[in-house]
Amino acid sequence: MSDQLTQVTEALRTGGLHAALALLNSRTVHRFTGVYRYDGDTLRNVALFDRFAPDVERGEDAPMVATYCAIVPSVGDSLEVTDGRSDSRFPWMQDNAVVYYCGVQIRDHAGAPFGTLCHFDLQRCETRSSELPLMGVAAPLLYEAIKDLAPPAR
Repeated sequence: MSDQLTQVTEALRTGGLHAALALLNSRTVHRFTGVYRYDGDTLRNVALFDRFAPDVERGEDAPMVATYCAIVPSVGDSLEVTDGRSDSRFPWMQDNAVVYYCGVQIRDHAGAPFGTLCHFDLQRCETRSSELPLMGVAAPLLYEAIKDLAPPAR
């Protein structure tokens, strides 16, 4: 894992946040890899890598109640949903456009939830729980890269 973490660190250093997300995304079959920040009732997209549109660097914000990212703090430091259309743990999410979700908590220096790093897709994908450990150790690096950004627009 240290080689993989070194690659993420180097991608951040040389290409920035979008390059790091592209690298993390290249390890999966998922369309999207993103960093999201909690902002009251809104989940703010800080950065996004879209495999089908690699030049896009940001996605849409979303109401917290409509996101898997909002669930992460209540279930621990990570969450994987392999088919949101039939996941009985979160029946209110079954009509959500996101079908596959794999995310880890990003915490601030005080340990408070700041947001998430996640892979997601609008269709069912191959399960890749093996990515969670790398995502978990990459999350603090990503926090360092985004913590001083201006607060998200309201």
